Amino acid sequence: MAGLGEQLDRDLDKIRDAGLWRELREIESVQSTRITFGGREFINFSSNDYLGLAAHPALGQAAVEAIERFAVGSGASRLICGSLQPHHELETALAKWQEAEAALVFSTGFAAAQGVLTSLLGQGDILILDKKSHASMIDAAKLSDATLRVFRHNDLEHLEKLLQWAGAQGGRVLVATESVFSMDGDRAPLAGIVELKERYGAWLMLDEAHAAGLYGPLGQGLAAADGLAARIEIRMGTLGKAVGAAGGFICGSRQLIELLVNKARSFIFSTAPSPAVSVAARVGVELIKGEEGKSLRQQLWQRVDELKGGVESLCWETSEEPSAILPLIVGGEDKAVAAMEHLREVGFFIPAIRYPTVPRNEARLRVTLTANHTTEDINQLVNALGQAVTR
Repeated sequence: MAGLGEQLDRDLDKIRDAGLWRELREIESVQSTRITFGGREFINFSSNDYLGLAAHPALGQAAVEAIERFAVGSGASRLICGSLQPHHELETALAKWQEAEAALVFSTGFAAAQGVLTSLLGQGDILILDKKSHASMIDAAKLSDATLRVFRHNDLEHLEKLLQWAGAQGGRVLVATESVFSMDGDRAPLAGIVELKERYGAWLMLDEAHAAGLYGPLGQGLAAADGLAARIEIRMGTLGKAVGAAGGFICGSRQLIELLVNKARSFIFSTAPSPAVSVAARVGVELIKGEEGKSLRQQLWQRVDELKGGVESLCWETSEEPSAILPLIVGGEDKAVAAMEHLREVGFFIPAIRYPTVPRNEARLRVTLTANHTTEDINQLVNALGQAVTR
């Protein structure tokens, strides 16, 4: 039998031959609309830092002060001696922001999804998942031992058929979806999903990772914007995108949070987040709720409108719904990589998203906008796109 190194070389060759090779790039600058790697500056249209809070001085100062008081590491899991004051203050702030009874912070959004689905579901239960849901939900579904069914993306008729089938099987039934989808930037039909899950006695888990901070009167997310938050049993969010810090969170009833504290293995067996990061996240939430957050959202949507107008002039279709994520579908993986490389040559950092993240032959340039981009940034990007992709 071949040695491990030889077998791994074969695996790597298959990835290269399929045009799916990925590599890490060492960013040498602060996270912003301008980033530096390889000693060169690029205009960055790849970040999920939608409101530009990752480098906001208020978050940085809060983190410095937290380090002075609490040092760097938490030292233990939350259930041992790592449940520090900043974690509790952040959870209180999250619950208040989301108008929920309670909240629980996880080390990552991936861990939050895993913790919820494996705690609530098991053999004999059914999870009904949108086809384009995030990998964290898909992996958590497999770990849960629940029966998994997938409904066509945003297809309410298909979802209803699966709910009808699930109702005859017995056991718990949970529907899971994203509010704003990470690769397409489109929205779930939340009102229809909520109506269906209530009609058939199911629960709903909503991932607001790409919506929290951007929608709703205080930036709570799409559920709040649509007036549906109180009718959704489980809401998940991230602290590493619009909030500008790191980690994930779950909001819901106090019973839900207590169950997760007692059953969620990704919570129980993980060292607690750094107190400095939790303090910074709390400050990010407070900024989002206030006048500065409102102003940043307005700036972001203005940039979105400008870019949509520009790419539409290049004959790309865009969604009518506002989203900070604009997928520019290129097609083949090689073509997407070539466009990415051309854009990099002229000073833009935009990733080519390929299989298996998206279906084959739906490779794309995933353009993401932040409140700190300028009109000039948008104009330069549109000009570069016109040269980078022949459609």
